[in-house]
Order: sequence, then structure tokens, then C-alpha cells
Amino acid sequence: MHSVHHQAAPDPCPASFNMAAHVLARAPELGTKSALLIVTTEGAERWSYARLQEAVRGAASGFLGMGLIPQDRVLLRLGNTPEFAVAFLGAIAAGLVPVPTSSQLTVSEITKLAAELDPALIVAGESIALPDHPAPVLRESALRRFEQLPPAPYAMGDPERLAYIVYTSGTSGRPRAVAHAHRAIWARRRMHAGWYGLGEGDRLMHAGAFNWTYTLGTGLMDPWSVGATALIPGDGVGAHQLALLLRRYDATIFAAVPGVYRQILKHDSRLVLPRLRHGLSAGESLSPALCAAWEEACGTTLHEALGMSECSTFISGSPGRPAPIGAIGYPQVGRKVAVLGPDGAPVPRGEPGVLAVHRSDVGLFLGYLHAPEETSARFSGEWFLTGDTVQMAEDGAISYVARSDDMMNAGGYRVSPLEVEAALHAHPGAGDVAAVELRVQHEVTVIAAFYTGPASAAELEAYAASCLARYKQPRVFVHLPLLARNANGKLNRGAMRRDEEARRGF
Repeated sequence: MHSVHHQAAPDPCPASFNMAAHVLARAPELGTKSALLIVTTEGAERWSYARLQEAVRGAASGFLGMGLIPQDRVLLRLGNTPEFAVAFLGAIAAGLVPVPTSSQLTVSEITKLAAELDPALIVAGESIALPDHPAPVLRESALRRFEQLPPAPYAMGDPERLAYIVYTSGTSGRPRAVAHAHRAIWARRRMHAGWYGLGEGDRLMHAGAFNWTYTLGTGLMDPWSVGATALIPGDGVGAHQLALLLRRYDATIFAAVPGVYRQILKHDSRLVLPRLRHGLSAGESLSPALCAAWEEACGTTLHEALGMSECSTFISGSPGRPAPIGAIGYPQVGRKVAVLGPDGAPVPRGEPGVLAVHRSDVGLFLGYLHAPEETSARFSGEWFLTGDTVQMAEDGAISYVARSDDMMNAGGYRVSPLEVEAALHAHPGAGDVAAVELRVQHEVTVIAAFYTGPASAAELEAYAASCLARYKQPRVFVHLPLLARNANGKLNRGAMRRDEEARRGF
């Protein structure tokens, strides 16, 4: 059997559609129910569904009143505040194109993005770097005043039209502008059962910032689209406080990156979370050891998903269909995926290949902005190539091997950093671990392991020899107080490699 999975979607996206209207469709009937709580140890800021809808549609009125026209781009330079979600959905409601960006970008970084985007408006919070660009700037305080304006009607139209743009890290080091259609939110419904186990009665806490697409989708838009309550930790909340907030605000589902789960367990080995049903993980590989540690600490399971900026998550385990040990999960209902070989044809099940998503997937991006050739290069015939090396089991379960650009070369063998990291994570003194291919001589590279735990390099070297083939064993161990991560909490293996090579004179 070949590595192709296709299960037809039960219903197509409506012909007249608006993403924001879909997200807030339940708001009129839910009224005073809590849509959003910004939670801290000192209290919570509450937004009802009625307030949220008024704010979003008022923002749409304000944007249009400024003279913006459909498909104008709105660059969002906002911090971790509810206004981020209001500006994002308000722009979409009006038929504009919001572009969320990290508040941590520097002036030079955001100026480069603005030059590519040429936004018609910049919505900005206090003390956040702004681009050198002539677009007018709307301050967050002025945006709040928009929330009181009469509601604008939703701009309905073709679900294929551009709805929003997000930036993703390019393998070349240049961020890529990923353009998404309004229909992207329709595809996210596949996650409700295929990953979340999400229903109207849930209270989903997401540990990320508002401006991260993982938070915008999993933490906000998806709960709102089913009438659930979204919980977002406020500014200044540390990982050591998350367990308290999960308990205090009766969270039933928790979503975070694996690093956050590790930090919580570092502070609390026993967790009393009586309302929590399960946790969700995405952003980087979730190790079986971490899953086991979390379940031992609080008695709930973790469910992983694999996705990307170009297609959100489309492979996942779920409470209704947990992933087999060592696998990420299964293609969600309505997804058509394949594992392709070098010739572009599906490989037999059980063999590694590149994970691909069919061009017809309702959640697939429209393309990279101003980059038709780069967009075309990501396709092989009818398949979008993710760059992830995976295997598909006989039952359709997908196991992650590595991103193609993360694979390490050891004496001619290609080695996944995830395999090395998973092995070392099992050592109680390893702490956080990242494996990279490191240059130690001008023509020689080896596998290196960066780690944060109390174990010595000799202890970890001996442990690796006991559980990894010799060609997979790290030759260099580097102790760091913290591993480098990007703004979204993902391991930044490239940064660690570059810093260590620079220290060695390369």
C-alpha cells in the first residue's frame, strides 16, 4: 500500500464567506458568556462574546472610516493585549488584510517587512518598534475608541480571496510572507475533533502570546468558533505560575510548546488540575519521555500536532484517537496527504519520504507574497512539499523523522536530531537538549549536543553509548544555562550552532 491518505471533507466552504464572521457566528446567541479571560495571579480581565463582537465590528468601522479599502494591508505592531485579536479580526471583518508580527522585531527587521508589504495602515502599541515607512500609525489607545463605533457589516465574498498574511522563518534566513485565504478558518474545523476534542463547554488556556499564529488559531479563533472560553496568561506570567492559573480558572484544555511543559514540570513534579482533561502540543517534537512525565505528574495525556505556517496543523493525535507511541498522529478528516519519494511518487507505507499536502486542501496557503517562483518551487505536481521527512504506518499514523534542513550528516549517515535528543532526554541529568551538526575543523563536522542539566559531559557520553549507535552519538557536549529559542519558544538550533562555531573560530 502506498503512503497516501485521503478522506473527503464532509462539506465545502460556503460560497459567500468572511473569516471573522465565521469566528464570531456564535456571539449573538452567547451574549454575556465569557469569550476571553486575560489571567494573572492577581485577577483576570474579562471579555464577553457581546463585547468582543462589538469591539471587532467597531474596529472594522473605524478602519473603513479612515479611508481604507478592501484588500489594503494593515500591519499589526501590538503587544500581548486583547487589542491584537480585535485588530486582526476587525480588519478581516472589513475585508482588509491584517499582518500580525512579533512585537520583538527590531526597527531594521520590521522596516524590511514593511517595504515588502507596503501597508496602508500600521496599528501600534506603546514602546514597540515601528518601521521606517510612510503609512499612517494608529495607536492602540485610538483603536480602543473604535470599539464604541456602530458595527460595520461583515464584508462577505469569495472564500478564495486574501484574508491575512503571516511571516514564517525561511530556510535562507529571509522571512517569507505567507498569504492565506478566508477559507483557511474552514479547514481549522478539522482540528476540533481531530486534535483538540473541543466543545462549547471547554475553557482552553494557551501559553503563547497573542501575536503568534499558534495562539491566534488554537488559543482564540478556534475556541470562539465553537462558543468556548479562551484563557490567555497576561504579561509577566511565568511558567512557574501556569499550573496555579490552570487550576484557578478551571482550564479544561491546555495548549503550549513542549518547552513550556518541561518548565512547568521543573517547578511542580505533582500537579493538581482536577478540571484539565488533556494538553495540546505543537511547535516542535514532543518526546515520549515528556508525555510520560506529564501524565505521571497530573494524570492527563498530551496530544501532538504537526503543521506549518502554510497549512496550519493537519496531522494530529486526539483524545478520540491517540497517536501510537513514537508517532505524531493521523491526517485529520478532510485532509489529503502523501509521503513522496525523490521521484515525486508516493512511497510504500513504512518507508521515509517527504510529507506532502494536496493542492486542493482547503487550508493550504495562496502562496508567498511577491514570490511566484518560490511558491512554485514548493510544489511537485499536485502536491505541496512540507520539507518534513516522515513515515506513514499501515494504519495511516505519521511518524516524524526530521525537517530536511535539520538532518545531520555523520560519516555519510543522515541522522535526525530528534532521535538523538529523544535519547538524551531520557537521562535524568540531561535537562533540555538540542542536537546539531557542528563544525570542529574546516572540513570536519560532528554531531554535538547542547544541554542544560546537571550531568557531566562524560556521563552523557557514556549514556549515549548505551542507547545510540556509534554514528548517532554526539562527539561534543556543550553545557548552556538555557537553550536558544525563537520568540515562539521553538529550539533555535542554528543560533546555537553559529555561536559555538564562532567561539571555536569558524
